[in-house]
Amino acid sequence: MVARISQASRYRRLRPRQDAGAAAVEMALVLPILLFVLMGLIDFGRAYNAELQLSQAAREGARLAALGTFTPAQIQARVEQAAPALTGASLPAVVVTATCPGPGNAVVQVTSGFSWITGISAMSSFFGAGTFPTPTTLSSTGVMQCALP
Repeated sequence: MVARISQASRYRRLRPRQDAGAAAVEMALVLPILLFVLMGLIDFGRAYNAELQLSQAAREGARLAALGTFTPAQIQARVEQAAPALTGASLPAVVVTATCPGPGNAVVQVTSGFSWITGISAMSSFFGAGTFPTPTTLSSTGVMQCALP
């Protein structure tokens, strides 16, 4: 049995492919955008988590301030305990603006620094300076009505 190669299959085998580098070019165009989106998802997820912890810490501090039996140092310590992921350079700074006893509300302002880790702040220079500054300042305010004496 003799295998015969048809003229069409011989032509397909010998002609050069015209789309040889198309996939590489498409990947080179799309890869930076995909990396920017991936880095944004990672860092924005971390920033959202830090904001939630900061909000919880402000509520905890306001709760202690509303009871009226705690010192500002004790409130600061409780706020730091309530935000365990915010440590080191981004340790929360607490400002107690109103405490109880007395009529009104106890107000606690908590501020913390946040650092972008994936390089999105460097890539964001395409959108203008200062779009994602490092460290970024996050803040939250906790307000709670004073407990009755």
